[in-house]
Amino acid sequence: MSLPRIVAFSGSQNRPSRTRTLVEAVGAELARHRRIDLKVLDLLDAGPGLAVASREMLPLPAARLIEAIEGADALIVGTPVYQGSYAGLFKHVLDFLDPATMLGKPVVLTATGGGLRHALVVEHGLRPLFGFFAAHIAPTSVYAGPGEIEEGVIVDSGVAERVAAAGRELALLLDAAAQTTRHAAPAA
Repeated sequence: MSLPRIVAFSGSQNRPSRTRTLVEAVGAELARHRRIDLKVLDLLDAGPGLAVASREMLPLPAARLIEAIEGADALIVGTPVYQGSYAGLFKHVLDFLDPATMLGKPVVLTATGGGLRHALVVEHGLRPLFGFFAAHIAPTSVYAGPGEIEEGVIVDSGVAERVAAAGRELALLLDAAAQTTRHAAPAA
């Protein structure tokens, strides 16, 4: 039996970044609950040329990023918040996804920003976006503001608790997805 393929995707254009720290932390928490095949990707992995109008025009590194997201059994996504919204290139990546590949996919939502008002982006921006895709979104999302992640380490206990809860919930969503797949398989 193969391990569940998990893609942790950071919509940050920087490496290292607080956003990448969050998606990695949720992935590590999930790995505490079960064995997984975790791949951490970010916008830099798409390479130059992501800003094209159609999927057919994507350069190979960007196409592979899209394929990895579509082929994952579950996603951990994160975006920096700019001007009260998710990052434009983060959304641009999602615009290339085939919605059918997202149907019922377990997803954890994370974001980083410059203040408490930015935390609203998770509930008012990301949750509806992934709801459009009919993904199964973990109840607990994770937002980290300034001073809650320092030098690649989560230093705020509240953020750490939400990371732990999101990891546990993603494990349960993976179990539910596996049960659904087993019951939906045709009898031989």
